Amino acid sequence: MAAANYSLNVKRQLLDPNFESYRLSLDPLPTYTVELDAAVAEVKLKDSQYTLDHVRAFGMYNYLHIDPWYEDSVYFVDCKGRVLNLTVTLDTALGKPKEVFRLPMDRSSCENHLCASLSFASATWAALADGTGKLYLLRTSKRGDSAHTRWEPLFTKDLGEPFILIHSLSHVRAGFLSVELLLLRIQQDQLESRGSGFSVFLEWLTVTSSSEQGECLEPYEVTKSRVLRGGSVPHYAAVEPQGRGLMVASEKPFQFTHVDGEPLQDPGPEAMEVEEKADPIYFWQQTAEDITVSIRLPEGTTKDGVMFQLSADHIMVGVQNYSPLIEGQLHSLVDPEASTWILKDNKSLEISLQKRNKGAMWPELVPGDRRGEMLVSEEQAALLHERLNHLTAEDLNPNPEKEKPPCNSQELEECDIFPEDSSSLTRFDGTTLKPTHVVNLGSHQYLFTVAIDPSEMPCFCLRHDVDALLWQPHPEQPDHMWEHIATFNALGYVQASKRDKKFSTCAPNFSYAALGECLRRVFIYRQPLPMDTVLFNRKQGKQVGQVAKQQVASLDSNDSVLGFRATNERLFVLTSNHLFVLKVNN
Repeated sequence: MAAANYSLNVKRQLLDPNFESYRLSLDPLPTYTVELDAAVAEVKLKDSQYTLDHVRAFGMYNYLHIDPWYEDSVYFVDCKGRVLNLTVTLDTALGKPKEVFRLPMDRSSCENHLCASLSFASATWAALADGTGKLYLLRTSKRGDSAHTRWEPLFTKDLGEPFILIHSLSHVRAGFLSVELLLLRIQQDQLESRGSGFSVFLEWLTVTSSSEQGECLEPYEVTKSRVLRGGSVPHYAAVEPQGRGLMVASEKPFQFTHVDGEPLQDPGPEAMEVEEKADPIYFWQQTAEDITVSIRLPEGTTKDGVMFQLSADHIMVGVQNYSPLIEGQLHSLVDPEASTWILKDNKSLEISLQKRNKGAMWPELVPGDRRGEMLVSEEQAALLHERLNHLTAEDLNPNPEKEKPPCNSQELEECDIFPEDSSSLTRFDGTTLKPTHVVNLGSHQYLFTVAIDPSEMPCFCLRHDVDALLWQPHPEQPDHMWEHIATFNALGYVQASKRDKKFSTCAPNFSYAALGECLRRVFIYRQPLPMDTVLFNRKQGKQVGQVAKQQVASLDSNDSVLGFRATNERLFVLTSNHLFVLKVNN
């Protein structure tokens, strides 16, 4: 697993420290129902698909697909193999879903067939997997202008083992159209000697036209195939625009194993360690009150050549005509007025930073910056050892009656041991196939993925403390790879209390978030809005300026919820025999 070299920077202006709670609103949610003339093509898990990864990938699959290019347009596949579309223009006149494509009916002959999966590569292209290992590339025309025009298959290929589509996109390079596809498989793996014996595989395919703009009869072929192997189903996986790279968030790391069918040579852990390790540019050490940073400078540097900028949470240190030596957000706040720097013998720069929160020890100076090294003095090491000595012991429970009984690893259950590979977010370069940015997600629980802007990569939502924060990838900005774009107050805490939660999502304009249970109930959490009337908090005696509302809807169905998608105005919920449309915003 590659070491973390980047961190997610939270925008404090998007946080609301004064948020109190959601107020239950009894305002009704208008709900409209479309009865399906054939059931949704739900595929139950087989006895051989017994692992947690199978449940996450296939048992919790979202059978409803939303078109990010055309709002309020959703698609699903029914048991007759029909790809059906419902586009809403008027809620009171929904009509019946229209067929746009039909799969062959011999799919059930495959022993371990999966559910059909759909992904929109552009405003005029879609990719479809039938669940038996066959891939279709479909030209859809402009779906907004002709939503019910039959889709035309221009490329069909049997790729072997069944898979589901995770992501797709199309782009034009040198006049030739290419489609990037990301496939997910769970297969038995002889290399997986521990655990279930299954491994998760991501296959990144590039399908390219063999003539400009694909004008000949069979113009498309697979020009590149890259396979990644991992130990868990990814929470998030998406290809960057133009196919420049790949981003994966998962509990266990992924690694490229094959390119075009040929295995990659493993450089080995020793070679990787030598390649990654570099001489530190600066050293730093700390006490409970301050931090001292020592930076090596180019020979002959004068005081006038030093560039130094310091605020409460940001630092920049450099030398004229050179790139910055230290630059980024500090781990915690400092007092800029009480901090100083001094030039020693024109060879090194010594900086003294006064901590604003005294007593707290920093794990990093600038989170994600691997160019520095922390030094621990012998006095500090002895002090830490003395403070922590009571927590461990070589003997097995020597004296459990003591006020502070010791513990050791022999007493730990398997569930108490911290995993060796913690959850991480990794960006792989599309050319070298090496990780360039790695974020240790730690306790930031993944919540959901949503497409906000079809020209950008899909966003992902993580829990930070009690809130849910939405992150937008920007692969074209290496120094600002992931941007915090929205916050759903207390949603991280709220969703954890929903024991039967199956799906969660949000509106593209961030006006609300939605949680869906396995059966019936849907919860809407709206962003705080100004009050139309004067309202006072009786306990605090102050006027309430904004109120965040919670609404609950109960669907008229006993079927399991199979799909869940949100637009700015509506929430779509799919069951086996019905499609429900909830009007959330006008």
